[in-house]
Amino acid sequence: MSFPLLTVTAAVPAVGAVLTAAVPAARRTAAKWLALLFSLATLALAVLVAVRFEPGGARYQLTESHAWIPDFGVRYELGVDGIGVALIALTALLIPFVIGAGWHDADPLETSSSRWRPTQGFFALILAVEAMVVISFEATDVFLFYIFFEAMLIPMYFLIGGFGDRAHAGTDENAAAQRSYAAVKFLLYNLVGGLIMLAAVIGLYVVAGNFSLQEITAARAAGTLDMATNTERLLFLGFFFAFAVKAPLWPLHTWLPNAMGESTAPVAVLITAVVDKVGTFAMLRFCLGLFPDASKWATPAILVLALISIVYGALVAVGQRDIKRLVAYASISHFGFIIMGIFAMTSQGQSGATLYMVNHGLSTAALMLVAGFLISRRGSRLIADYGGVQKVAPVLAGTFLIGGLATLSLPGLAPFVSEFLVLVGTFARYPVIGIIATIGIVLAALYTLVLYQRTMTGPVKEEVRTMPDLRLREVLVVAPLIVLLIALGVYPKPLTEIVNPAVEQTMSDVHQKDPKPEVAVEAKNGEAAK
Repeated sequence: MSFPLLTVTAAVPAVGAVLTAAVPAARRTAAKWLALLFSLATLALAVLVAVRFEPGGARYQLTESHAWIPDFGVRYELGVDGIGVALIALTALLIPFVIGAGWHDADPLETSSSRWRPTQGFFALILAVEAMVVISFEATDVFLFYIFFEAMLIPMYFLIGGFGDRAHAGTDENAAAQRSYAAVKFLLYNLVGGLIMLAAVIGLYVVAGNFSLQEITAARAAGTLDMATNTERLLFLGFFFAFAVKAPLWPLHTWLPNAMGESTAPVAVLITAVVDKVGTFAMLRFCLGLFPDASKWATPAILVLALISIVYGALVAVGQRDIKRLVAYASISHFGFIIMGIFAMTSQGQSGATLYMVNHGLSTAALMLVAGFLISRRGSRLIADYGGVQKVAPVLAGTFLIGGLATLSLPGLAPFVSEFLVLVGTFARYPVIGIIATIGIVLAALYTLVLYQRTMTGPVKEEVRTMPDLRLREVLVVAPLIVLLIALGVYPKPLTEIVNPAVEQTMSDVHQKDPKPEVAVEAKNGEAAK
């Protein structure tokens, strides 16, 4: 029996969560270091998964399969393709930075109403989310995936509702109510999506007789499983609705600005850079893999929704006065690009969408974490409360600028490559959609540069005059993200080599080929060359 690497990769943060939660309340620092240690161990295992994965090999590798609930056809089945490997690596990479950035976010409040915040619980919940996200990227049994797709809502609910933005803690009487509202809204939206998906999961079992992704796709390819057209479309819509809520896609997006605005900056990164990627990943793996014909049927409507997300999210971001809500609406716009690339049904679009998931995670983490450091110093999320920060904290301003430039997909930084591929892939099949989507690029430049100008340049406001620059811990959190954004912007080949074979197999699932350019080249004799 081979070593169960995928199981261990998901189990290590789960064990870390239990042990961290068990640390005595008086040993808060020990709990932090223990959580960081387990997150680094998970990162080492994720690197090992990437090293052992062979891009030219079988579609799903490092597979594990064991009987779980045989009476209902449920198996414990794991396997990774190139897309799963990339997203597991992203998740494992970001969690140590999330823990480092949130090192003091769960410390006791120094106010008259102070109470002991459950420091151990904060870091244990982060590790629990990591474990559930990792196994979601590994699961090839639909029912197994569904369990962890839903279970991750529980620790996220407590992270949002129990550990709010310290900029308001102890100063705003409505802070607790706002956090509770954001947490409940997050939970309800995702639970509704999950319940609809559960009905579709049961329907899939009735039709296919099992939950194995590999068996169902193989049966469809062999022609031994024939779903009725209306049945396939209904099942597709059930799955897609849940993933669109998680992603989030307009008009199912309204929970995200509240959740990110009321969370600590590290938890906001956890939401949009890690958890939300499960939704877009599942569109590729399950929607296109299980329901190829229905995916093509729904493509025009989904592309329109994605286009609305791109333009709407960017427009609303331009008008935001709150730094964290601006980043949230920018993420809605970026997720529109990702979903557009997935359903463009071209290899460039889907490769770009997968790279976008990784690069958006890096760029949003860099920008949001630096924004969190900024907010913790001033005690305000309002853009108008800042000005001239670059004169008193140049390192903070510089890292904030690079994170912002990555968000607007500046050439030379990682998100540019993915956004370019998405637009090229979309234009090849849907030129009008591709052209309109470029509005999002212009608006991204507007909201990013205006944000930087209003917070970092101009006269130094009295309230920021004594603001300290980034400390060593904060530099260690942000610097690796900046390096990766530059490195993958200049040389994205390590990612594309892993991702592209999986994209080709996904294109094969939906029986799509890239459209050939129809360019007539005139020969010397005046006739069009063929």
